[in-house]
Amino acid sequence: MSNGRLLWADDEIELLKGHILFLKMKGYEVTTVSNGVDAIEACRQQSFDLILLDEIMPGLSGLEALKEIKAIQPTTPIVMVTKNEEENIMDQAIGSQIADYLIKPVHPKQILLSLKKCIHKKEIVTSVTQSGYQQSFTDIATQIDNCLTVDDWIETYKRLTRWELELSGSDSNMSDMLTMQKNEANNGFGKFVRNHYMEWMEAIRSGNKTDRPLMSHEIFKNRIFPLLDQKQKVLLIVIDNLRYDQWRMLSEEIGDMFDIEEDLYMSILPTATQYARNAIFSGLMPTQIQQMFPSLWVDEGKDEGKNLNEAELIHMQIERYRRHDTFSYDKINDSQSAAKVFERRREWTQHDLCVMVINFIDMLSHARTESKMVRELAHNENAYRNITLSWFRHSSIYELFKWLSTSEFQVILTTDHGSIRVAKPLKIIGDRNTNSNLRYKLGKNLKFNPKQVLEIKNPGNAFLPAPNLSTSYVFATGDSFFAYPNNYNYYVSYYKDTFQHGGISMEEMLIPLIKLKPRKR
Repeated sequence: MSNGRLLWADDEIELLKGHILFLKMKGYEVTTVSNGVDAIEACRQQSFDLILLDEIMPGLSGLEALKEIKAIQPTTPIVMVTKNEEENIMDQAIGSQIADYLIKPVHPKQILLSLKKCIHKKEIVTSVTQSGYQQSFTDIATQIDNCLTVDDWIETYKRLTRWELELSGSDSNMSDMLTMQKNEANNGFGKFVRNHYMEWMEAIRSGNKTDRPLMSHEIFKNRIFPLLDQKQKVLLIVIDNLRYDQWRMLSEEIGDMFDIEEDLYMSILPTATQYARNAIFSGLMPTQIQQMFPSLWVDEGKDEGKNLNEAELIHMQIERYRRHDTFSYDKINDSQSAAKVFERRREWTQHDLCVMVINFIDMLSHARTESKMVRELAHNENAYRNITLSWFRHSSIYELFKWLSTSEFQVILTTDHGSIRVAKPLKIIGDRNTNSNLRYKLGKNLKFNPKQVLEIKNPGNAFLPAPNLSTSYVFATGDSFFAYPNNYNYYVSYYKDTFQHGGISMEEMLIPLIKLKPRKR
């Protein structure tokens, strides 16, 4: 079986017989020509997996032949092999999108390395990645079993995410094994949260900061105000529903613009915008908002929007800490609103703090549930990430980051919660006043299997509002979701494999908290 068909064009091709013999011994079919005209004609006659092209040849130069060859075989990688070391020639060749540039005299193994990079990179990466994950599998399983703290779970989640991204970038057949291991980790994480969440709530109540993670209501106090105290201008970007794996994709796009300090923090429960994002902006837990600013809290059963008071909550938090920071607040729901906000960027410097909420990813997750077309486009985790990346690359938000990379702003990027693709239905029974979220329920006389959920019977102890004295909250863990027995099969088939939030999983609760410092060119 051939490793590939090569075309080598060089006016000194007779002197390269040793190189050509070496390549043939390595399993390559090699066609040779001595000038650019013949190289073009050969490309018209058959397709090649790679073309080695001398730059200095009689008649047509390598660069001239390159343009003609690109028109005939636009996807074939071309490696320039030349004695010419002039920088402008290199720039022209690279600008013509050559795959590699080699300076004569070349060793046969240099050629082989170039072939591996240009032709065989995908299968080599796949092989090495699969081997690496196989070797790490047992170690990761042990790491999951030994997770005792939030930091342990954060490191485990980061490690699993890294492998998920690497395996999705190759033609790997090990995705099922990784999915199984992530499910195992989420089951363990669910037990960890069930065992410790109320302890963290008690620690918040008593003011103990050492035995619990950083949580939603502490973001301003711990990460925003200290920067403002240093007289830095801060832009806080909250991308609703941003998961850590999605952030890792976005970070590759802006990594050359900023020095990045990456951290993860713990969202409060429920991992839903009404609770978690309001906690961020107010610096308070939900019941504290309800009690201190009742006009700014909207109960679950109300039809009005649950996040219409964010600017007021930010203002109240700044006042509560007796600060005098000036701030602006913007919410971006589409490209038009993003463009309008970006047009006002010069005004941002008039404030100490600028806060921006970006709703695209949350809108995408809801659209994926409701639209067959979007569900098809984002049919799995990798496709969901790639749609997020495509949006970012082609949106005004990317232009915003380009501008920020040359600005005076210290950028904090975070989210209120993540989401998880749900697969396992859990039967639950509640009355007509029970809320509609698939990952958490609150109501009276809820009936469910207590072994499958986290139940909070006394919501006040978890800083959660209770519409009635008998109200309790239950949270789904792992990739499960709540379904009612009535019309059960239709309900399950409609919501299975959709992205949901509100419950307990690494994807929903362990979320990005990123500091971006511009790299000024």
